[in-house]
Amino acid sequence: MSETCERAGNFLQSVLEKAGFALEVSAEQTEDRCMLNLDGRDAELLQFESGELLEALQHLVNQAFGRSLPAGQRIVCDVHGFRATRETELRAMAMHAAAQVRATGAVFTFGSMNAQERRVIHVTLAESEDLQTESVGEGPDRKLRVGLKKSST
Repeated sequence: MSETCERAGNFLQSVLEKAGFALEVSAEQTEDRCMLNLDGRDAELLQFESGELLEALQHLVNQAFGRSLPAGQRIVCDVHGFRATRETELRAMAMHAAAQVRATGAVFTFGSMNAQERRVIHVTLAESEDLQTESVGEGPDRKLRVGLKKSST
């Protein structure tokens, strides 16, 4: 495991302890990421509000250690497979929106999402020849819109 990944895990553990959370951090280095898995009595708190606290912790750790990682690597925080579950949920939401847009012709706008969530939907619908996706809005209020592609005739 890289020294940066190990230091990031220790840092996150220290932050969680000082904040009074009953959570343990285990670090795992893969080819493209430093995975910080969290577990413990307070694990469910990290999953509320679509993982808002988990996102905040990940942002904090990336600000502190992200620049020390080799190019192309990133730090990802997860709890009980939340990220994989959320990605599956977002893909299903994308397919539902696509079906609704195709059926009605009306644009479908998702609520506010972070960049990672918007990216999952963009990628899920990228191969659709009849649909287009675009991010709209600013900052934390940024949303994703799905609509029919305008014909080029």
